[in-house]
Amino acid sequence: MSYLMIVLVKFVQLVSILLTGYMWVVIVSALLSWVNPDPYNPIVRFLRNATEPLYWRIRRWMPFVVVGGFDLSPIVVIFGVQIVTALLDRLVIDMAMNARMMGALASTLLG
Repeated sequence: MSYLMIVLVKFVQLVSILLTGYMWVVIVSALLSWVNPDPYNPIVRFLRNATEPLYWRIRRWMPFVVVGGFDLSPIVVIFGVQIVTALLDRLVIDMAMNARMMGALASTLLG
């Protein structure tokens, strides 16, 4: 496998890890929204600052995610993160398969 392929695979893995971490931030933020925590707590402020801009965009783009006072935008974010992570994983698998096939083709043609 070439160095470029290794760097690309590691980059995709890093993005996947960051997306999974953000998914957990969304889950913790959604759970904290049920108990009405102190808004001046630094952890609560971080969670709100990390999630509210995306929630706001989702609510504006999909107004039906607020149903009867329940905000379902965290579920939309979690589904989106899961889909993007699955696509990235599939991309890595496809790149590895293509690299393997290209190596086999090159060895067949050259030797």
